[in-house]
Amino acid sequence: MSRRALASALAAAFTAAAGLLVAIVIAPSAHAAGTGTGYLRTSGNKIIDSTGATVRLTGINWFGMETDNKTFHGLWSSNPWRSQLDTMARLGYNTLRIPYSNDALKPDAAANSINTAVNPDLLGLSPLQILDKVIEYVGTKGMRVILDRHRPTSAGQSALWYTPAVSETTWINDWKMLAQRYAGNTTVIGADLHNEPHAEGTNPNATGACWGCGDINRDWRLAAERAGNAILGVQPNWLIFVEGVSCPSGGLSNVWDNDPSNDESCGWWGGNLSKAGEFPVRLSVANRLVYSPHEYATSVYHQDWFDEPDYPANMPALWDGFWGYLYKQNIAPIMMGEFGSTLTNPIDKVWLQELMKYTGTGVDGMSFTYWSWNPNSGDTGGIALDDWTNINTEKQAILQPYLIAPVGGTSPTSGGPTGGSTTGPPPGACTATYTQTNAWNGGFQGSLTVTNTGGTLNPWNVVWTWPSGVTLGSGWNATVTQSGTTVTAAAPSWSPSLAGGASVTIGFTANGTASPPASVRLNSATCS
Repeated sequence: MSRRALASALAAAFTAAAGLLVAIVIAPSAHAAGTGTGYLRTSGNKIIDSTGATVRLTGINWFGMETDNKTFHGLWSSNPWRSQLDTMARLGYNTLRIPYSNDALKPDAAANSINTAVNPDLLGLSPLQILDKVIEYVGTKGMRVILDRHRPTSAGQSALWYTPAVSETTWINDWKMLAQRYAGNTTVIGADLHNEPHAEGTNPNATGACWGCGDINRDWRLAAERAGNAILGVQPNWLIFVEGVSCPSGGLSNVWDNDPSNDESCGWWGGNLSKAGEFPVRLSVANRLVYSPHEYATSVYHQDWFDEPDYPANMPALWDGFWGYLYKQNIAPIMMGEFGSTLTNPIDKVWLQELMKYTGTGVDGMSFTYWSWNPNSGDTGGIALDDWTNINTEKQAILQPYLIAPVGGTSPTSGGPTGGSTTGPPPGACTATYTQTNAWNGGFQGSLTVTNTGGTLNPWNVVWTWPSGVTLGSGWNATVTQSGTTVTAAAPSWSPSLAGGASVTIGFTANGTASPPASVRLNSATCS
């Protein structure tokens, strides 16, 4: 993640899209639960699954593979990697965006800063092998994965998609390798081609990424076509996520040269798609293009628009001009790949609330992946707190109404990268003991003691089933509810955390024939 911003006022209106490739539009006939079935594709401004049902990706970024660690941050903590993914899924994040650098893909790349006492299954694995395991487990949660080429090297980001050390050929070949590695694995749905192309130099003496300028060495739109089509040649089922630039010319807007002809509206790195309507990305496979802008708040950079007298009422028009028009004009789906803030400034809380409203509610809204899960993101913080276990409830409360939780998932399999070793929470990650303490005509009383034999859970929940006809009367030591034959005991606010080795006893009364709880689960783990 780069956090450099370029300030200037945004033009109020943009011309309608012209010259777009004609694609077959499949009208979605239903809404998919979670992230749908099979590979995904696009239809107008919607992402749809293999049945034609609309899917909304409501995800989160978990970074680290793009850094010197060459693997996910937080693996050094006391919270196991599976437990962290369990929490993401439980909170409602149905997609994981995974940043990487080309350094992490090298044959001799080595991951570091892993607490192998907590994550013994990662001992000695390469960055790609760890990625395999994470992708496999994400699939068991019903989540999807977007791979994000975040940096050419672990040293930092680049304005262009290539550098003297990492050529365009390397960039494309590494993408083709990943597409082949995960071919046939429907958990991995696509490629975010290059993170945050942006301006360098001063307009008109630009040296950074432009959009539609026609310079083969700088035109990000043309480069996205080359890389996207190369990937689709290997894996035609992937979505191709294309970010914007910062300034369409590829140079910082120079408003002080007394020449208004070269002034332009600039925005966040990767956040300016204002020219995509006029110069669309043209892919060789129809219905695969998703535009993916980035959007940030004052904890990243204090843009001029935050000081406008009509803030935040001015923001929807700003978002319309930079990228929202693509969605509103039914040109292509939008998937905000990054957005976030520390929320320490009240302005930022308003910004996040208004941005989420702008994306829309329900499954028909715009997709997004929040930045980030990581608490160690210097300018935004994370959903996870510093222990990588507890949650920033203020941020989560704003995002929660817009999250569509994952549903179902694949069974762990064996084999290569498209399957991988089993990584789900195994049976026995918790134990359950039931005691019937009383019974009467038409009802009974019992207590269920569940012991957590895995890592710390916050918050925890216990789920079990009863036969048809058995209904909950009352419950204590948890917030106990029933839906159909499924009973859920959610952690109370006064005791949300359940440490490894600790137990919780849930008491209840019930109506019907005395029956012990069956199929007991602690969060996602099946209890023995």
